[in-house]
Amino acid sequence: MIVVAEDHEDILFVLRRALERAGHEVIATSDGAAALEAVRRHRPDVVVTDVDMPRMSGLELCRAIRADEGLRHIPVVLASGSLLPGDTRAGEVGASATLLKPFLPAQLLACVADLMPPPPA
Repeated sequence: MIVVAEDHEDILFVLRRALERAGHEVIATSDGAAALEAVRRHRPDVVVTDVDMPRMSGLELCRAIRADEGLRHIPVVLASGSLLPGDTRAGEVGASATLLKPFLPAQLLACVADLMPPPPA
């Protein structure tokens, strides 16, 4: 299961559709606060979050996940058009990966696949 946080409805639709077509269950949220609530409730395998969102940014969301003993193991992908190459903020909050917008659905799927836990034996 993947929690996606994205405040632009059209981008959220594309992300959700790409992930669902690849066989993932997706919980879609429109801001970081709703995403944190979903992460606490559902304990997803991966979180994909935009950086610039209302109520709680993706950076704040990642920081909150890393600060929670029960959640800190969950990989977080920051998907952003505002982070520039060399920006240190993603590393500072403990992001597992960064995707710079615009990115192709295949890039998202490859990134998520790298971060998903192995299937139970």
